[in-house]
Amino acid sequence: MKILALNPGSSSLKISVYALGDSAPETPPPPLWEGQIDLGQIDSRASSGPAEFRARNSRGAALKELLVVDSPAEAVKHALSAIWSGPTQAIAGPSELTVVGQRVVHGGCDYRKPTLVTPEVKAAIARLAAFAPLHNRADLETIEATEQVMGAVPQVAVFDTAFHSTIEMAASVYPGPYEWYERGIRRYGFHGISHQYCARHAAQILGRDLASLRLITCHLGNGCSLAAIRDGRSVDTTMGFTPLEGLMMGTRSGSVDPGILIHLLRQQGCSAEKLDEVLNRESGLYGVSGVSGNMREVLAAMAKGNPRAKLAFDVYVHRLRSGIGAMLATLGGLDALVFAAGVGENAALVRAAACEPFAFLGLKLDREKNARSPADQDVSTADSAVRVLIVRTQEDWAIAQECWSWRRANAPPGAR
Repeated sequence: MKILALNPGSSSLKISVYALGDSAPETPPPPLWEGQIDLGQIDSRASSGPAEFRARNSRGAALKELLVVDSPAEAVKHALSAIWSGPTQAIAGPSELTVVGQRVVHGGCDYRKPTLVTPEVKAAIARLAAFAPLHNRADLETIEATEQVMGAVPQVAVFDTAFHSTIEMAASVYPGPYEWYERGIRRYGFHGISHQYCARHAAQILGRDLASLRLITCHLGNGCSLAAIRDGRSVDTTMGFTPLEGLMMGTRSGSVDPGILIHLLRQQGCSAEKLDEVLNRESGLYGVSGVSGNMREVLAAMAKGNPRAKLAFDVYVHRLRSGIGAMLATLGGLDALVFAAGVGENAALVRAAACEPFAFLGLKLDREKNARSPADQDVSTADSAVRVLIVRTQEDWAIAQECWSWRRANAPPGAR
């Protein structure tokens, strides 16, 4: 079967096509086609703007375009058409696709496994956009744009919150009135597709049974979160009711004293809308450094002696170390610390700083190997009591795997 996987973010969209047979291999195969749209300044409120589109197929044919479109949906439709037409054509048409997998960030309490997209599911995704405003709206726009192009090809929503549904109540209930929990105000966790993939791949790298491992997976990109994983199940994580809680991120604040928010609302005349904008888009690395929300640019500014860039790095590392310590306490021990996503995979300085205070566990980083940032490798020393891994997280492939399993479970026997 051929599976189309769409992985929308707040300002980008990754798309891949995989061809799978009667089994889904554990190691990601090369995709038949892969592309990415960087939406830049376009959003659902803008009338037009530039979108950079890049694509390539398995034969090496490549395409790079700057699109001027009326909406993100138009960019999505254009990108999808390049799968079966133009220089990067990989299939004859959408009818060749068996299923379309769509990453959806927030599934709330009801969606804990891959789910066929129906009008009711779309309504739920829209409703849950109140809790993940940077993501669920983009997810729904991508689903609806894909529907217009794909017609009857079934779409399956793969929820980022699903992996964390195993977290126990002690870790998921907020210490407010119990009525909050009864109304669905609880810790959900995010980046679940990435954390689950990293845990499985870490077990492969180590040659160990995942059910025997205690792992802390560090998804460090523009959004950042940690997960404590025991026996292959998430038992704690740093993000909560929304993707705003937890670690310091690119433009998101992470956890702050809620009294600050009350103060700003009462004393500074700040509206809820402005507060949302500040916390999600004007904080984090960008807010502290005044340079960028991109760690690479913050590190470059720090190297040139920019004191606010240095402060932003120090705050980021302090929050990261604190989060790792919290996950460690939940697990009661640690077999491997896993770094993934853009910062986790590429910023050797961040990894080294994060590992430094955990030398008391017998964790020993191989400095030379770490400096090379090798993907899918162990960068700890041979005698380290805790392994340190860099995993190239492949969410597109993880989405395709989930869709393959869904299809096998739901298709009539003759159609599998």
